[in-house]
Amino acid sequence: MYSTTAAKAKVDLLFGEFLVSKGLLDPGKLPEALIEQRAHGGRLGEILTRLEFLSDQDVASALAAYLSLEHINLGDISDIDVNLARTLPEGIARRFCLLVVEERNNRIIVAMADPLNVIAIDTITLKLDRPIKPVVGSPKEIHHAIELVYHGSDVEEQRLRDIVQLEASEEEQQKDPLTKDLEEGNMDTEVAATKAPVIRFVDLLLRQAVKSRASDIHIEPQENSVLIRIRVDGILREVVPPAKRMQTAIVARIKILSEMNIAERRLPQDGRFKIKTAGRDVDVRVSVIPTIYGEKVVMRILDASGVSHDLEKLGFEPELLEGFKAALSQPHGIIVVTGPTGSGKSTTLYSALNYLKDPTKNITTVEDPVEYRLAGINQIQVKPEIYLDFAMCLRAILRQDPDIILIGEIRDKETVEIAIKASLTGHLVLSTFHTNDAPSAISRFVYMGIEPYLLASTLNLVVAQRLVRRICSRCKEPIKLNEEVLQRLEIPPEQARDAVFYQGRGCKACTGTGYVGRLPIFEFLPVDSDISEKIIASGSENQIRAAARQKGYGGLLKSGVSKLSQGLTTAEEVLRVACSSI
Repeated sequence: MYSTTAAKAKVDLLFGEFLVSKGLLDPGKLPEALIEQRAHGGRLGEILTRLEFLSDQDVASALAAYLSLEHINLGDISDIDVNLARTLPEGIARRFCLLVVEERNNRIIVAMADPLNVIAIDTITLKLDRPIKPVVGSPKEIHHAIELVYHGSDVEEQRLRDIVQLEASEEEQQKDPLTKDLEEGNMDTEVAATKAPVIRFVDLLLRQAVKSRASDIHIEPQENSVLIRIRVDGILREVVPPAKRMQTAIVARIKILSEMNIAERRLPQDGRFKIKTAGRDVDVRVSVIPTIYGEKVVMRILDASGVSHDLEKLGFEPELLEGFKAALSQPHGIIVVTGPTGSGKSTTLYSALNYLKDPTKNITTVEDPVEYRLAGINQIQVKPEIYLDFAMCLRAILRQDPDIILIGEIRDKETVEIAIKASLTGHLVLSTFHTNDAPSAISRFVYMGIEPYLLASTLNLVVAQRLVRRICSRCKEPIKLNEEVLQRLEIPPEQARDAVFYQGRGCKACTGTGYVGRLPIFEFLPVDSDISEKIIASGSENQIRAAARQKGYGGLLKSGVSKLSQGLTTAEEVLRVACSSI
């Protein structure tokens, strides 16, 4: 049993005065924190964190020193014995904000936000039936670790494996009723889709994908198997596949959720549904196409809580952010964000709309599909089946007294012409395009039949962007780049000598990849008087690119190298993403 005598003796001292004496807290801020504590209650550490006087980690470290206890950093989940941690019920861990970490010298190490909570200590000692040793952890890190330990993607993956193994063992023994009825035609697909194993498999697959931060799920039928892959940080990786005989029922289950026609297997279909997982709503966009071995399903996961539409946090360099804001402040003209599918164009434009949102402005969008709902903005969903296309919507929008118009994607000449007309009549138009870089967008517009003088007079800014994977902060380590890589990155030797580059070693937090999340890299092409002259004179892409470089606007490679120099990504990522677009 843990003795709290020493800790209780120390609690008679004033924690706030301890912080001031150690130089961790400004003496003038302590009275303010104490007034807040008397007014609203709570521990002093929580108050200091809420008022942003100290960070979560600073409070935890100081509390450990104050109580003469060990402070533990839970940033790397690989330091946690997950199986041991799960022996304590999640409800108790969440209730007392604590987590079992490991066994050391025949004692269970427990990270606690409040190591003076005797009730918590007695409860876990009784539950584990082992002697424990409390250590101090920050509440934020403990909550994050609890989520990973009890709800990490490995939990869902193991459950998926259990379902598949159960189905396989049943197949070895005898054909289960579901398979037999399907093969003999005694059960239709819709009924099969409502069977427990199918429902559980689809549900766990979706939950695992969300917790793995996946953007897409691919269900791909093969001749004798079913391949399931999820796209995490832009890279596809395989997950546990179902038994081949479950293929039709799984697809049918997804079609039912998406309100598609499950009897139609010859034509492509699109649908959408919403799920609730980990306490939040997630939209899932579904596309089904027929292949030679059955229907292939791709589910796009749209998790609004995982996306920030804050322009300040998007990842622009300070000078580019100011340039982007300046372009957005123009009363009319066209701003185009270009790049391939999945390069973050929509997120950039949604962030721009959030920045522009104002009760005095009428903002209307036309999208296919509407990915995220934005309060205070009028969003229109294109419906080609009833001939409601971009052009028709735009013509109608111009009669709705708009100030700002967002076009989800420029697909044809008619859409561009209406966008130009809108900008010439005093509207700000934002849209996306598909080209390799910013200067090539000019060439594409001209190729589509747009007069160069119209482009020069209406186009304000072209932004090309890509997404590179972010190095995992928990297993980040320095690395030396060889001469060949430095040359490909166009980094001068003198700059390389002073720079420190990093890579991710691979840990449990990043599932061994060395990366967690992504960040954008940008190429800017502001259409000023010099660029306008070159466009009117039908200048080539290279001439326009050279003019932009002379003005100090680098390409995607330069932006990637900037992120590399800041220790945010790796040389391999920059070369993979930026060099393919040069």
